Amino acid sequence: MASEIDSQRYEGELMVLRKGREDLYKSILYLVNSMDLSDNNLCGEVPEGVTNLSRLGTLNLSINHLTGKIPDNIGSLQGLETLDLSRNHLSGVIPPGMASLTSLNHLNLSYNNLSGRIPTGNQLQTLDDPSIYENNPALCGPPTTAKCLVMISGLKRAVGTM
Repeated sequence: MASEIDSQRYEGELMVLRKGREDLYKSILYLVNSMDLSDNNLCGEVPEGVTNLSRLGTLNLSINHLTGKIPDNIGSLQGLETLDLSRNHLSGVIPPGMASLTSLNHLNLSYNNLSGRIPTGNQLQTLDDPSIYENNPALCGPPTTAKCLVMISGLKRAVGTM
């Protein structure tokens, strides 16, 4: 399947399996507003190109076998209202750019292997339900109760949730 994703459209073939029926789209798909590929046994990394779908409002990649990091430029999806990456095998830190997703009103990153301090600022501060981060044992900071460790002159010290 040859494809190219640019800032306004997806070009190439896209096979969609919906309710047991396969549909093959061969034309330009622009104005993609919603993408729900949950529970599809997808594996590999989250494609960086998905962050080029500038009009995306909903992205659901939950319940798959995705690995690697959340794309660093996820914050470029300024219209994103819903992001569900739960129940995968994602690792690394939550990209700081996620704090710039000012339209985000639903987030679920639970049941992954994410680590580090949860970014603060803007819309992420309004998403204060700790369950959206649960079962990521190495995540710390608000809204979870896990304290972050910092290194000060070679000494580890727990920092409270501020």
